[in-house]
Amino acid sequence: MKKLVESSGVEVAYKEVDVVTTGTFGAMCSSGAIINLGHADPPIKIQRAWLNDVEVSHTGAAVDLFVGATQMSETNPFEYGGGHVIEDLIAGKEIEVRATSYGTDCYPRTKLDTTITKDDLNQFYLLNFRNCYQRYVCATNSRDEIIYTYMGKLLPKFRNATYSGAGGLNPLMNDPDYETIGIGTRIFLGGGQGYIIGEGTQHDPTNRFGTLMVRGDCKQMSQEFIRGGAFTQYGTSMYVGMGIPIPILNEGLAKKTAVCDEEILTDIVDYGVPRRGRPKLGQVSYANLKSGEVTINDRTVKVSSLSSLKKARKIAAILKSWIEHGDFYLSVPAETLPTASVCNPMHQTSQVAFVSAVAHDAVTCTVDEDIKTVAQRIITKSVNHVVVVDKTGELKGIVTSWDLTRAVAEGKTQLADVITKKVYTTTPEETVEVASRKMAQHHISALPVLDHQNKVVGLISTEDIAKLRGR
Repeated sequence: MKKLVESSGVEVAYKEVDVVTTGTFGAMCSSGAIINLGHADPPIKIQRAWLNDVEVSHTGAAVDLFVGATQMSETNPFEYGGGHVIEDLIAGKEIEVRATSYGTDCYPRTKLDTTITKDDLNQFYLLNFRNCYQRYVCATNSRDEIIYTYMGKLLPKFRNATYSGAGGLNPLMNDPDYETIGIGTRIFLGGGQGYIIGEGTQHDPTNRFGTLMVRGDCKQMSQEFIRGGAFTQYGTSMYVGMGIPIPILNEGLAKKTAVCDEEILTDIVDYGVPRRGRPKLGQVSYANLKSGEVTINDRTVKVSSLSSLKKARKIAAILKSWIEHGDFYLSVPAETLPTASVCNPMHQTSQVAFVSAVAHDAVTCTVDEDIKTVAQRIITKSVNHVVVVDKTGELKGIVTSWDLTRAVAEGKTQLADVITKKVYTTTPEETVEVASRKMAQHHISALPVLDHQNKVVGLISTEDIAKLRGR
C-alpha cells in the first residue's frame, strides 16, 4: 500500500485496494485467560487455586478461574508464570491443578488436586485488558547501574536502548481514528480468530497511545502466536500475536494505511528515573529504531526491539490469506472506540517521600586535601560523611569520621589511601524507601545524591530518614 500510494497516488490506491492487513507480535502484560473447570464430585467452591504452581489471579463463582500472564510461579518465579500456563494449555500439555476452599453446605469439598488439558475445559478464553499498543516509547537508562524493566535490561549511562512495536505495520497506526476498528471487529488473535471488545485500559488516543481490549477462543489458537515470556529480574509476561484487517472505505483510509516508519515518532525516555513522569530525552522515528542505532545526548547508542517484526509480517500475511480464501470475514464494528479519552493518573490519598525532599547539602572535599583538613571539616560541620568530588563536582569517593580515625591510628597521611571509591548512590527522584533499602542492603549509613550528569547534589543518611519517620 505504501509503495502504491507513493507511485500512483491515494486515488488510485483507494480504487485498487480493498483491504490492508496489519500485524504485531510482542509482550502484552495485561493478558490472561478465563478457564471453567467444570464441577468436581463432591463439588468445591474454589477460594484459592494454582495452575502448575501459578496462583490464579481471580476465582469467580465456584470453578471459574482467571489466570493472569504476569502472575509468577511460587516455585519458579521470574522464569515461569501465567503466560507460560496459557501457552502450555494451548500446546495441549497437561497442567496440574491445586485448589482449596472453606467448604459450604452445597460445596463441601475443601481440597482439590487434579490435572487438566484444554480438552477438559468447558471454556478457555483469552481475555486481554490492554493489547496492541499504538506505539511504544524508546527506553534508556541514565543511572550508573543496570536496571531491569518491562522494557528489558537497560545498561548504565545510556549504553543501550530498547523499544517495541511494529511501527508502520501496527494495526492502530493504520487506522488511528478508529474508522474501521471498534467493538465487534473480528481480528487475528493468537493464531485463531477473536474480537475487539472495547478500548484497552489506559487508552490514550489523544497522545497516539491507543490500546485495545480483546477476547478469543484459546482452543483455536496456536503456540506459535501465544508464548509465555520472562523478563530478567522483572517478571513474567506473555507474547501475543494480533492482526487487524483495515477495509479501505475511502481515500482517507488509503492515505492512512500508507503510513511509513519515518512518519511515526516516539519519545526517548529515561527509565533510570523511577517516576511516573520520566524525563524525555528527545524524539526518534521507528525508521531510526529499526536501523539499530539512535542518538542520545550526541552519542550513537545501539537500540534493540523487544517484539518480533518477522512474526508481525507473518501475521499480516496469514490474515491476508484467510481473507482471500474466504476463511475470514470482515465485520462492521457495533460501536466505535473513543478518540478523545484521556488516561488519568492514580488518585492518591497520601504522598510518597522522595530523596529530593529529605536530602541535605553534602559536605565535600577533593582527593588532594590532607587528612587533617578533612577531619577538621567533619568537626566544624558536625557531620559523619564527607563526599569526595573533583573540580567539576563529579563523585570520586566518600570518607567517614570512622575512616579518618582508623587512618590516624594506622599512621596514614594521604586521603587517597583512606577514601572509599566504590560508592553506592541515589538520585533526587528515588523514593526514600528505595534509598533506605539500599543502605540496609549494603550496611552503610549514607548515600551521595547525584544528578543525571553524575554531579553531587546532596547526601541522604539514616539520620535524615529517622527524622522523617519521627515527624
